[in-house]
Amino acid sequence: MKFCANLSFMFTETSSILERYALAKEAGFKAVETGFPFGNTLDQVKQAKEQAGIEQVLINLKTGDVTKGQLGVTAVPGKENEFKENLNITIDYAKAVGAKKVHIMAGKLENVCSKNWEIYEDNLKYAANMLKTEGLMGVIEPINSHSVPNYFLNDFNKAVEIIKRIDSDHLKLQLDIFHLQHICGDLSYNIKNLMPYVGHVQIAQVPSRNEPNSDGEINYKYILNHLERCGYSDWIGLEYKPAGNTKDGLKWIKEFGYAL
Repeated sequence: MKFCANLSFMFTETSSILERYALAKEAGFKAVETGFPFGNTLDQVKQAKEQAGIEQVLINLKTGDVTKGQLGVTAVPGKENEFKENLNITIDYAKAVGAKKVHIMAGKLENVCSKNWEIYEDNLKYAANMLKTEGLMGVIEPINSHSVPNYFLNDFNKAVEIIKRIDSDHLKLQLDIFHLQHICGDLSYNIKNLMPYVGHVQIAQVPSRNEPNSDGEINYKYILNHLERCGYSDWIGLEYKPAGNTKDGLKWIKEFGYAL
């Protein structure tokens, strides 16, 4: 298995996402994934990544102020131009750091209607075509309502239906096992059936969202083996909140028989 550090969750002992690139490298990681690096220029992010000598796998779409709960406008009517502008900016950042995957966040909505689904799918079609031109992949992630109330995409079946309709190699499912357990459960069955649509995987324990070996609902020794049996061999993002010091918490990787 190949594990990449999520710099939005890990190494938060320092407040600067730029510093976290080097910390991930020092901890032994070969790759990272990040949210959109708000407050940092493209050149600053590229320099931090290159100086650390580490690969970047994925970057989140520019969404707006995440501290205010702004998680994108992909499903918001009247915000199509803002979505396209955010996509263009994110593509520039992705290319600068060599990331091949872009997580297209849907946004939060209190009142959902059919128009939201129409706009969401139209924007994803646009994104898939843009990303195809750039040689990148877009991924969409259902997020559970306990962690993020009112997140628009909180249904794996609907996500797959949209991916099937758009039918592009440049739009896939981001399968976060933490969210899958919250939303669906029945992990063995669902992982196997979702795998043909998966472009990226993330993990965290439920309900704590801590390390995979922490107490919780998921037997990650089994789940990681199951992912391999189902044919997944790409990067797995560690999108968990370390219970203590990030580096100390990485002992689970050796305990499970893996290495960075």
